[in-house]
Amino acid sequence: FRMYLILYFCLGLITLAAWNFRRLLKTWAVLAWRAYPVLKPLPGPRSLPFVGCALEIKWDSVDFSFQLEDWGRQFMLKNPTGPGLLRAWIGPVPLCFVLRARHVKVILESNTLITKPSQYDIVSDWIGTGLLTSTNEKWFGRRKMITPTFHFNILKGYIDVFVKQGQIFVDQLEKHADTDREIDVFPFIKRCALDIICETAMGTSMDTQTGGSAKYVDAVVRLSEIVWSFQRFPWLWLKPIWYGCGMGFEFDRLVKMTNDFTRKVIAERRRALEEEGLLDNDTPSSEEACIKKNKSVFIDMLLLMQKANALTDEDIREEVDTFMFEGHDTTASGMGFTVWFIGQYPEEQQRVHDEIDEVFGGDIHRDPTEADLRKLVYLERCIKEALRLMPSVPLLARVLSHDTDIEGFNLPKDMTVVLSPVVTHRDPEHWEKSEEFYPDHFIPEKVSTRHPYAYIPFSAGPRNCVGQKFAIAEEKTVLSWFFRRYSVKSVEPFPGNRAVPEVILKPSCGFNVRIFKRVFA
Repeated sequence: FRMYLILYFCLGLITLAAWNFRRLLKTWAVLAWRAYPVLKPLPGPRSLPFVGCALEIKWDSVDFSFQLEDWGRQFMLKNPTGPGLLRAWIGPVPLCFVLRARHVKVILESNTLITKPSQYDIVSDWIGTGLLTSTNEKWFGRRKMITPTFHFNILKGYIDVFVKQGQIFVDQLEKHADTDREIDVFPFIKRCALDIICETAMGTSMDTQTGGSAKYVDAVVRLSEIVWSFQRFPWLWLKPIWYGCGMGFEFDRLVKMTNDFTRKVIAERRRALEEEGLLDNDTPSSEEACIKKNKSVFIDMLLLMQKANALTDEDIREEVDTFMFEGHDTTASGMGFTVWFIGQYPEEQQRVHDEIDEVFGGDIHRDPTEADLRKLVYLERCIKEALRLMPSVPLLARVLSHDTDIEGFNLPKDMTVVLSPVVTHRDPEHWEKSEEFYPDHFIPEKVSTRHPYAYIPFSAGPRNCVGQKFAIAEEKTVLSWFFRRYSVKSVEPFPGNRAVPEVILKPSCGFNVRIFKRVFA
């Protein structure tokens, strides 16, 4: 009897898989029929019927990074007069990689090409249709409402959190300094970034840096890993396989856990605001909400704006979870690569130290202020150059809402175009030393003459990252603590430590460095 149950279950899965596949194949076939003649003249990896280049894609993340780099060099960098377009077929799904700045501009500056492809659907299952995954009228409305929450005056309210968590970060590293032993600083940086994002988004201190354990934080990390697996392997798009391998059930369980946690925090913050007499439900803007609260906490600003902007509690949860998803790994990656690069270039590190000493006068204990951070010009150049070579988000994608012409190639409606900041940022047409760590790429005179879409670590155009100023301010604050107190020497030379393209760009070998306490006369 048990064998019959197993047999019926397996037959049911096969039937459902076949039905799903037939439905998907019909949709893909229509698109492929229109895309094939356009893509045929373009360069790209070898593709086979039905499977495309899926069999060519390397499973190992490090090997995959070499493969993407090879495609970029082969099809764009070694052919400066070519179209800068690359075709690829993932199964029956056609993709066009758009790599040159002038073509990137066509996609990113458009007010109509703002829809994300179906591979983002799994992210929507987790965080809902907030600012990252929504489109059309909902996206425009949310963007208009949320953009002011990251304006300059409100960002100043977040700096206290950056300062506090940055100091804890450098304190945690002290026992590892002057030991002449290498240490991977990435886990320390990630815990710092997580504590910052939890406190600024939710007003909740997780204390992961000092040994606190939070199931929520662990769940966010694991969900990010599952999302990457789903986006990379097309067979997981079929629900029977997704659940049959167990990954779908784990994903659903973790999504419920994180969503319930956020709902609980929303209820708690609402009660706190009511007790303070602040929740009068007529605050129209985030700036007024910040003034009223006298402190920047993202969830509080949304609650104070809730009635004026017709937000439900689920709307607030979507935006808070979006903030959490986008805001922890990205800044951790940016800070980690900055430390790692500076640790390989003694002259650049000396310039960072000289600038910091001039601002702080050798005082390693004073809290940095917003005025101090404005003076750290060279440190900011180093952060931006690290993001040029190793952008936190390695791939961006859009679905074309209408036929789109790029240099004579008429890409059909509904096709997915993929942008690769990693490749675009290394185009020698726009970068003097495209393969080197060279912070003076960001001297104002050079920036002013460069194509505005040659540098897109935070995307660009109407759908650029709303939190980019938040990210730069966080990284400058934390790294100003770090380089005030320490000097660093990277163990693995560039480019030996491969950047692994997952949801967020990560190092294949960690950020292994030796840390030394600075000595002041």
